[in-house]
Parts: sequence; C-alpha cells; structure tokens
Amino acid sequence: MSRPSADTASLLSHTTSRTASSRGLVFTLDTFDDKDFIVKDFVESLSDSAVPASRRSGPSSGQQAFDPKPLIRTFEHALARLTTLSEELEERENELSGAVRRAEAQHNQNVESLGRKLDGSIDKFQSLDISLNGTSNIDGSHQGGNDAVRIGEQLEELDRQRQRAKDAVFLIRCWQEVSEKGDLSSLEDIRSSRVEQNIVRCAHIARQLLKISTRLDPDGSSHVNGNSPAVNGVKRRPTQHQQRYPTREIIEKFLENLEQDLLKQFDELYGRSNYDGMRECAIALRDFNDGASVMATYVNQHSFFIDRNQLITEEISGDAETWDRLQDPDSEPPGVEPSLQSLVDEVRIVVQEESAVIRRAFPYYDEVLTRFIQRIFQQSIQQRLEMVLGKANELSSLAFLRSLQASRTYITALVDDLKSHGLTENPEPVTSQIAAVLDQQLEDLFVPYFVGSSYIEREKKNLEELYSSLLLKFTIYHARRRKMPTTYFASLAQRGKELAASARDAYMDRLDSTDLPVTQKAMLLRIAGLKEDHSEKKDIETSDEDGKLSLPNAKRMLKWLAEGVGRGLELSPGNETPKDVQNLLNLLLTHMGEIYLETALDAASDHAASQETSKTPPDLTHLPSLHTLTTILHLLQQTTTTILLPLCTPNLTIRREIEKSTSTTLTTLESKLSNILNLTLTATLNWVSKSLALQKKTDFRPKDDADLAYLASETPACQAVVSFLNRVAAQSTSALSGRNLALFLAELARGLRSLVLTHLLKFSISLTGGLVVTRDMTKYAELVRGWPTGEELEPEAMNVLVDVANLFVIAPEALRERLRGAGGSDVQELKQFIARREDVGSVGVQAALSAI
Repeated sequence: MSRPSADTASLLSHTTSRTASSRGLVFTLDTFDDKDFIVKDFVESLSDSAVPASRRSGPSSGQQAFDPKPLIRTFEHALARLTTLSEELEERENELSGAVRRAEAQHNQNVESLGRKLDGSIDKFQSLDISLNGTSNIDGSHQGGNDAVRIGEQLEELDRQRQRAKDAVFLIRCWQEVSEKGDLSSLEDIRSSRVEQNIVRCAHIARQLLKISTRLDPDGSSHVNGNSPAVNGVKRRPTQHQQRYPTREIIEKFLENLEQDLLKQFDELYGRSNYDGMRECAIALRDFNDGASVMATYVNQHSFFIDRNQLITEEISGDAETWDRLQDPDSEPPGVEPSLQSLVDEVRIVVQEESAVIRRAFPYYDEVLTRFIQRIFQQSIQQRLEMVLGKANELSSLAFLRSLQASRTYITALVDDLKSHGLTENPEPVTSQIAAVLDQQLEDLFVPYFVGSSYIEREKKNLEELYSSLLLKFTIYHARRRKMPTTYFASLAQRGKELAASARDAYMDRLDSTDLPVTQKAMLLRIAGLKEDHSEKKDIETSDEDGKLSLPNAKRMLKWLAEGVGRGLELSPGNETPKDVQNLLNLLLTHMGEIYLETALDAASDHAASQETSKTPPDLTHLPSLHTLTTILHLLQQTTTTILLPLCTPNLTIRREIEKSTSTTLTTLESKLSNILNLTLTATLNWVSKSLALQKKTDFRPKDDADLAYLASETPACQAVVSFLNRVAAQSTSALSGRNLALFLAELARGLRSLVLTHLLKFSISLTGGLVVTRDMTKYAELVRGWPTGEELEPEAMNVLVDVANLFVIAPEALRERLRGAGGSDVQELKQFIARREDVGSVGVQAALSAI
C-alpha cells in the first residue's frame, strides 16, 4: 500500500477525528502505552460507539434490520488512525536508535581518552616511586629516593633543635626572672592562659628550673645574676640594687600551685572523658612525687568508692532459713553471703571497665591499676568480708568455716576472671606483675584466718563438738548402766565407764560456757536429741535405742569429716594437707573407732560371754548389731583407704603414721569382733552339748515293737538341736556376711560334728537304733548343707556322720570291707564306734574286728 500524501493524511486524520468525535472515540499513542490496555475492551469500545442509540436502548416495537455500514466506517477510520500511529511510532524509534548509536560512539571515545590518561598517571607514579626508592633507570642513572628520606630526617632534626633552642631561651629568661626579680611572670602568664597544652608545658619548664636552682643555688638564695663571680680572687659585693631571692622556694611554691592546677585540670578532663588530655596531665604530674597525687586523686574520687562507702557499713541481712542452713551440718551450705556476692560481682564489672580507661589515661597504667585493685580489695572487699565472717562466727564454728570457704571460693573466682580478662592487656591475659598483685591481695584478705594452726584448730573444734553431741546419749547410756548384764541391751552399759563417766556433766558445762554462741548451743542440743530448754539440773533420759549402733549416725560422722577434709583441701596450703588430714582422722578414730564401735563391741562381748554358761537357750540378740557394726567398720576402712590416705602421699612420714594408727584401730576392732564370734560360737556349742545330753538311752535301743512313725522321725534331742541351730544360723546370716559368715558357720559345723560324734560314743546302739541314728545324722548333715559356708568348710565334712551311722546298720561282712578300706588312724576311731554296737560280741562282728 502506498503511503498517502500529506494532504490526504491530514484529511483522513481530520475525517477520522471528526467521525470518532461524533461517536465519542479518541485515541493516541498514549492510549496503547497504558499498562491496563486490553485489545478486547478496545474493540468493544469501537463497536459500542458505532451502534445506534436506538439499538442500544433496547428493541423497538417494530423489527429494524441490522445496518453494518456504521461499524464498517468506524473500523475503517480506526484502522486508518492505527496506521498513522504506527508510522509515527516507527519514526520515533528510528530517531531514538540514531541517538543511541551516537551516544555509544561518544562513550567509547571518552573511555579511550580516560584510559590514556590513566596509563600516563601510572607511568608518572612509577617514575616517582623509582625516584624515591633510588632504583636505577634504564640509562643506569640513580635517583635520590634515599636522599629525600635523609633530607626529611634532617629537617625534623633541625626542627627539634630549633624547638630546643626556643625552649632553652625561654628557660633562661624564666631563670633570669626568678633570680633577678623573684617572680615567674612568664610562666604565670602561661599558667593563667588555662590552655591544656600550655599547663603541661609549664610543668616541664618549672621542673627544669628547679633542677637549675638546685645546681646554681644550692642554699636556695641566689644573687641577681646567680652567684657573684670573684674578681682577682675577691668576690664582688652586691650593690644596693641587688637582692637575694629564694629561688628554690619560689619555684617550689609555683610547682605546688601548678600541681593543684594540673590535678584540677585532670579531674575536669576525666569528667569530659578526654583521655588524651588526661594522659598529658598524667605525664606532667609524673614528676610530682612520681605521680602519687594524680593516682590518689583518680582512685579516691572514683564513683565506685563514693557509692559503696555507705553500703559497706550496712548490717548483714538475710533470711533466717539461710542462716539456719549455714550452721546445720546435715544441710548443704547455701553458698556465699548475698551482700558479699553483690559486691564481688560489681567489682568484677568495675575493674574490667575501668581498666580500659586507665590504659588510655595513664602512660604508667600498671601502677594506677595496682593502686586501684589494692584500694578495692583492702577497703571494700575486706570490710564486707570481715562483717560476713563476724556474723557467721556469732552463729557457730561450722557457720564460720562454711562462710570462710564460700567467700574464699567466690573471691578466688573473681581473681581468676580478672586474670583471664586481661584488664589493661585485654584481650590478652594480664601481665605477670598484675597477676602477682591480684594473688597477693587475695592472700592478704585471708591471712588472718590461717595464721599458724588457727584454721585446723577451728575444724577440729567443730568436728569434736558435732561428734560429742551426736554420741552424747550413747555415752550416757553406757556410763549409766553399771550392773551385771542380764540382757543384751543391759550389757551395753558395761563399756564406756572409763571413757564417758562424766559425759553429761562435761557436755552441759561446755554448753553453758559463755564462749559458745546461743545459736550453736541450740544446734548442738538438736543433734544430741535434747530440747533447747534443757538445763544442767535436768536428767537426760535414754532408751535402749540410744545404746545401739546407728548406721545413719555413722554416715553423718563420715559426711561431716568429708566436708571438713574437702574444705581443708581448698583453704589450706597444699603442704599442710597431710597434717590436716591426720588431725581430722584422729578425731574420727577416737570417736567412731574407740567411743562408738569399740564400746559397742565390748558390750556385745560381755553379753556373749555371759551366755556361755546360761541355763536357758543362749540370748544371741547381740548378733544383729554385728551387721551394723561390720558395715560401719567397712565404711571406716574404705574412707581411710580410698579417700584420706591418697591425700597424704606427698608426706610419706605422715602417711605411714596414719596407716599405723588406722591399722591399729581396725585390728583392735576386728580382734574384738572375732572374740565376740568365738564367744558366740562357744555359747552355741555349749547349748548344743546340753541339748544332746537330754538324749535318752532308749532312743538308740528302741523296743522291737516300736512304732514305725517313731523310727521315721528324728529323736527329740536331734530336733531340739536342729531347731536351735536353725535360729542361730538365721541370726548370724542377718548379722554377718561374706567370709565372716562362712567362717562362723564352718566352725559351728565342725563343732556340731565333733559334739555329735562324741555324743554317739556314750550310747549302746541296736540294729533298729542304728536306723534312728542314721535319721539323726542325716538331719544334721542336711542342716549344715543349707548353710552358706562356701569354701571354708570341706564339701564332705558332714558326710562323716552318715558314714558313722552306717556302721550300726551294716552286716558284719560289709563291716569287714569298710574297715579294710579305712586308714590306720581311722580304723581305731571306727572301732570305737563299732564297739557301741549292741551285737559287738557276736561272732561275725568280732571276726570283722579281728580281721584288721
């Protein structure tokens, strides 16, 4: 299609616009640029504009034929307009493409030009670098880079010399002023300027003037121009206009004022957190008493000491339950006192934060940090620590020891945290000097509580008080019963007369002493099982239970000892540990070993001995107590062997002493235990012998018409022995265990076998009676087989009884074979039993005996 001419395009455009306007349709390129443009809606709008109004309004009464011409004309005009817009869009696109190409060409030219300039800059930089470093050029010549450096150094040196010269001139002028006029007006002008740098400079100059005065005017009173020179050996006399001024006094006075100004300025800078200015002041003040004034000012005016000054004097508070737990030996310690804990926590934060300030404000920060730490430990922490320990000491010895341990542990953790933080060396660890200061402050805090043997004496006193309270009723029970025992519980009184004859009086005297705090007295009375209002005049009631051993009480004693030993490991020096352990162990051996276990063993021994000749079945009620005793004895041995002895390894002498004392105590207790078992065994076998003595002669020579039921059961004597031994075995099994039980029952079995064999030799036994004997012997053997004798008793030990019983029932021919199979000594013993056969005089039996 050929493009229409301009006039035609104009006409079409005009026509289209007119036609479209008549129908309400106008569109341009912006119409299609809208993001919400939809083709369907655009076509519908063209269709709607071409439909006559009459048709849009709805169907009329008459049928009107559809006329497509308006739609055709509308779409023709729209198509023409779209063609025109398409051509316009193409022209604009071409124009923009041309502009883009021109811009790209210009950009490439700019990049190329900038690249050439960069290369030129790089070349110039390299040339300059070569020149400065003195490297060789291509032609072999050298540039003077090092010369430039040397020139710079010379210029700096010249500047320093120039500054020194100016300072020297000013110093001479100041000296002339103070020596000729008696004032320091030049320095006063600098000082009054209130400029920070000038005051620091003024301090340096004044210190130099003081040195000059010391050298030129030793007596402190210089002439106008210093010391008057001599002329022809004769000193010139000062003129009337010349005066003598005390230069040193003037300078020192000026320095005092200047020091105050510097301190004031330092304080102002500190308030503004101007650390650089503080550092300059600190440097200047270093010449004044080695900086003691500025360090004291910094430390004393620190907000921590000002804010904490009132809190330090506050009374120790805390709930009553916590203090009760602290002095209760059966409760876990509550830890460090809250107010001391709060102080230590705050110290940890303050020291760490202030270390950064000290590092920035002081060139000699190690000295400042040292003073800061010393002030905190020696004032704040020490005062609060003394108050806490004083309060604990008013409660009880245990409360003091626990508070001492908790405080030492918490403050030690503070020191370790400060070391690991690094303080002024953060994040690196602290220097060895600061670490030594921290360690020394920690040691100084607790030195008063560890002088000499003061600490271990407190531990011993605490344990002795606790042990005495716990064993009070036990010792009183033993001391009170003096009569010969008739029962086991009465026999418990036999032991303890020497150890605790006046236990009650001594204990009550201690409780009534003024040195014992009221709270500690109440706690000890509670442990002893007494009422708090118990007085010395009232008698202490005891029961049989008070005289028996108690495993829980023994565990409490060991627990108290373990706490004391653990506390000593933490608080005492390492080289004192073996000695401390020895002291505490001796207390345990005395109270648990001698007063507690040995007393109970002696009581049981006396009771067991009284049963040896009893006319009634022996009272073995002392046996169950042996179970508790052996358990406690085992705990004592294990505690000593596995816990205490390894702690004494560094000191072999003390270790050997502990081993010896422990071995002596254990050997004594084990010997007494063995003696009790032997006495019990003797009493038991004595009663077995008495029971066997009740055997009737007719038991083993029944009548021929005896009831078969009688022959099938054991004799009354056998039944009595078995019943009694069953009770003994049950009691011993509940009292003993392991090898002790096996040894006891094995010895009892051997004693039973010996008594029964001897018993048989007292009777004449018929053939029918042999069956009764066999029944009894089998019962004895079955009884022993049920005992846990282990390897302590030979497996076939009781079969001898059955074998002997068979000698009374077998025929003479079998008897001959039995004798032939026996050894020489056994034959003689067997002949003794055969001699008790009723038919021993028969031909067959005699033939069997004579055949050997």
